[in-house]
Amino acid sequence: MSLKNSRPRVAALALMVALAGFAAAGPAAAATPQTQTPTITATSTAPTSQAPAIPTEFVDLPTSTLVADHAGHEVTVTYRNESSADRTVAPQLLVESPDAGPFLNPSDVRVERRTATGCWEAVNLGSQTGTLFTDLTTAQRTLHAGDTLTEVYRVTALDPAAEGTVHPRVALFG
Repeated sequence: MSLKNSRPRVAALALMVALAGFAAAGPAAAATPQTQTPTITATSTAPTSQAPAIPTEFVDLPTSTLVADHAGHEVTVTYRNESSADRTVAPQLLVESPDAGPFLNPSDVRVERRTATGCWEAVNLGSQTGTLFTDLTTAQRTLHAGDTLTEVYRVTALDPAAEGTVHPRVALFG
């Protein structure tokens, strides 16, 4: 095998080993800077796959009616980690269609999240069975013991005929 063809495989193997070490070390590893490059002794080039984190529980927060007046309406998601350990959490907004329809489409609603600098950034919505939802994987963060998570969203119904309920919640992992 030529050196030119082996470099991508070595780089991919190094990345897999580093990720496996991080996953085995757990969340505490995120706070510990790596001072040495790990020695790689594995010879397998078989790809490894790690299952995505799946929520173990949801904390439902008070719902509100989706107001179809083409104005932005703020929704605040707040959760306090009352445990003595760090916890992986993710805020999520569900925009639920009425049980009998009409079902909402992602183009019916705009959802934005307030950044740390106070600006609004668009949040992509998924859709399943008449429910629009924000992505959990990009919203995950570690919440330290005793800390509070607060996220502010702005929901705007773009379709004047849109009906539904805004349902904020927090996904808890592990």
